[in-house]
Amino acid sequence: MIEAAEGRAPELTPENFINRELSTIDFQKRVLALAEDETTPLLERVKFIAIVGNNLDEFYMVRVGAYFQRLAFSNPRTRPDGTTPAQLLRQIHDEVSDLIARQRRVRREVFELLENEGVYCIKTSDLSPSERDAISWYFRAEVFPLLTPLAVDHARPFPFISNLSLNLGVYLERDQGDMANEIEFARVKVPVDTLPRLVRLENVLESYTGDEHEGCRYLWMEDIIADYLMDLFPGMQIREAFPFRILRNADIDYEHEQDEDLIDVKSIIEQSVRERRFGLVVRLSVPAAISERMLSRLTDSLEVPSRRQVFRINGKLGSADLFELLQVDRPDLKDPAYSPRVPKPFAQSADFFEVIRQQDVIVHHPYDSFSPVEDFFKRAARDPDVLAIKTTLYRVGKNSPVVDALMEARDNEKQVTALVELKARFDEENNLEWVTALAEKGVHVIYGVEELPVKTHAKVSLAVRRERDGLRRYVHLGTGNYNATTARLYADIGLFTCNEQIADDASRLFNRLTGYAPETAYKQLLVAPEYLKDSLLALIDNEIDAARQGLDARMIFKMNQLEEDDLIRKLYQASQAGVKIDLIVRGLCCLRPGLPGLSENIRVKSIVGRYLEHSRIYYFRNAPERQQIYMGSADVMRRNLLNRVEVVFPVLDPRIQWRVLRILHTDLSDVKNSWALRGDSSYERCWDGEDTTAFDSHIQFMQDSFGLCETPE
Repeated sequence: MIEAAEGRAPELTPENFINRELSTIDFQKRVLALAEDETTPLLERVKFIAIVGNNLDEFYMVRVGAYFQRLAFSNPRTRPDGTTPAQLLRQIHDEVSDLIARQRRVRREVFELLENEGVYCIKTSDLSPSERDAISWYFRAEVFPLLTPLAVDHARPFPFISNLSLNLGVYLERDQGDMANEIEFARVKVPVDTLPRLVRLENVLESYTGDEHEGCRYLWMEDIIADYLMDLFPGMQIREAFPFRILRNADIDYEHEQDEDLIDVKSIIEQSVRERRFGLVVRLSVPAAISERMLSRLTDSLEVPSRRQVFRINGKLGSADLFELLQVDRPDLKDPAYSPRVPKPFAQSADFFEVIRQQDVIVHHPYDSFSPVEDFFKRAARDPDVLAIKTTLYRVGKNSPVVDALMEARDNEKQVTALVELKARFDEENNLEWVTALAEKGVHVIYGVEELPVKTHAKVSLAVRRERDGLRRYVHLGTGNYNATTARLYADIGLFTCNEQIADDASRLFNRLTGYAPETAYKQLLVAPEYLKDSLLALIDNEIDAARQGLDARMIFKMNQLEEDDLIRKLYQASQAGVKIDLIVRGLCCLRPGLPGLSENIRVKSIVGRYLEHSRIYYFRNAPERQQIYMGSADVMRRNLLNRVEVVFPVLDPRIQWRVLRILHTDLSDVKNSWALRGDSSYERCWDGEDTTAFDSHIQFMQDSFGLCETPE
């Protein structure tokens, strides 16, 4: 029995707190299960294999890299789970090794099944003479000019190997002369940043023979290069050649932003992005059959900290490039196509702003089209009565209709302000380009917040419009980014409103972001880092009080990650008080549900399916009627509550509240895509793999944006 003092939240210990990194790896296992699922269409299985590969790359570059830094600086700090950095790195290696082996098994299985469907990844030895001629022409015309073999000897040091690059390590022997029989080393970078990793043979044949060819056969770029290495080293004999791939620590430390002498944030980000490519090697992937001579050369030259960071891979290195196979035009091997609907209020009226004046409107992407969000910016840019537009931009993508609309608004002489978050991890370079383009148009571009050296992760936009009865402010608040591409894949919620209190709060927020207003207060919005955490704790306390009074106390939280210590302790305290709690947590979760005397009133489920669950919803049954449901940009993580500007907003309209409750009920009813977290930190799939009638929330949302008509009991 785990007990806590009356009125006091229990302490966190290894018995009730799950390590966040191991929980993250567990999430990758759930994603991989979709690739293993035989009911998943074949090319969708390839997609999930690629997603796991990409996620593991980012995990190593960011999270594992940070732990190597701690070791380097002798920082033994641990979290409540009690695991030291050294212990954790060993556990991560073991867990990831098993996960990669499992990924490789399903990858081989899927590739065999694809061959039955006429989609092949072949070897160069499988080519006919005429096909080999075409590949030879392709190599000399399109690949050879991009290759730069780099020799290593007494005059030429081992070359720098960039992050995420795929390379060939080559040992060579001279044919003749005074140095005959001497073994030399060289490195050849595979140019997959400019050419496809998977080369479609039929396209090459058509380009170099002029004939059309049916079929769907792919060659790996590194195999093509390996076949023609002699063209790069005339007068030498190739003794052995092995591919290798490295990951470097890519976690940029922004703490130095707090230095008062560093006032040019844009320059800091540019410098940090340049420095990222020189980070410590945190993972080296090599073929299982690599020679010990080659492996020792690589680990020594790359200064790999430990052989535990070497992964011997059975098969081709890296899986993220498998996304290229999704270009295969085989609808029968993919999920059925889905076209998102335009919400009725916007579909039935041509007056966009009149719709919002009449009622709040909720959109549930990707089931609802992202076009109303783009229209919000486009119409504001073109409407002569709109005087100003203000927005926060985090990840907007490379081709952004939203940014185009902001620049068009400046062409139309409107006041435009954009807070562009330059510290959005792995989007820094893209955002730097947008910052330059916006600034050249005359947009007021803000990079950060004075006195708040943290990321701005909030999703909020404001349009100020002149109307007959005065100025009116139209607001969009969301749980996801202003990114049309991810809006087709991520399940997010957005709200359009011209509620005066929310609009006034939005204005105050932008004043806080762009000016000097450290004591800004809000009537409706819960804003981090100043107010959000304490507000959530107070709302949970209110539910605890209700339970102690004998009321039916209930909370439902939906989020991507759950990790923050004080909120977890408070949730445990609520469970002990009798509050029924459902947590829908897609990714990592550090809370342990179902522990006797501590969390037996807490259930945790993870939904992993066709779409990426990304929305954040917080429901409190006993909050005041117009404050029961909140949505926003923040997960329950330290970084979101303490180190970011976040906005969580109340759902005030009863109609919208009912629809959000329907979404939650649909999620809680899901079986097909759901996993239940157990008290021992393991996840159990809710679907037995056989029941063809198992409820699928994603299919239900495709039929109705808000899911089932019922609401949670």
